[in-house]
Amino acid sequence: MQIMPAFAEPEYLLAPGDILKISVFKNPDQVGNAVHPVVIRHPLSGRESLYVNPAFTIHFEGWSADDSKPLLEHLYRHAARPEFTCRFRWREGSMAFWDNRATWHYAANDYHGERRLMHRITVAGCRLEAARS
Repeated sequence: MQIMPAFAEPEYLLAPGDILKISVFKNPDQVGNAVHPVVIRHPLSGRESLYVNPAFTIHFEGWSADDSKPLLEHLYRHAARPEFTCRFRWREGSMAFWDNRATWHYAANDYHGERRLMHRITVAGCRLEAARS
C-alpha cells in the first residue's frame, strides 16, 4: 500500500483530529508529487516502521481522502501511543538528534520567553524501501 503525502496535493494538510485542514503552500510550483510506502524497512536497523505522518500524509494511493481517513487516524493513534514516545527535557548544553525516517518530531513551545538557538542539519540518505513480508 502506498500513501500520497500532503505536498502532492498542497491544498490539504493533515493534523491529528483535523484530517482535511486547508493549507496553502507559499511555493506550490516547487513542491512535486510523491508516493511513499506506508511501512518501510529502516536501511540501517532493518526494523519495520510506519511511514505515515499526520502533517504530510493525505490519502492512500488509489483511495479518496475520505476513504483513507479512518485507517490513517488508526495508524496515527497507534504511532502516538506512550510506549512509542520520548519527551526530551532540555537543559543547558543539551543536543537532540533524531532520524526522520522513523520519528515524528513535534516541537512543543515549552521555552516561552527564552531564546532558542537551533542548528538544523539534514544528512543525505538513501532511498527508502517498502517493508515486504
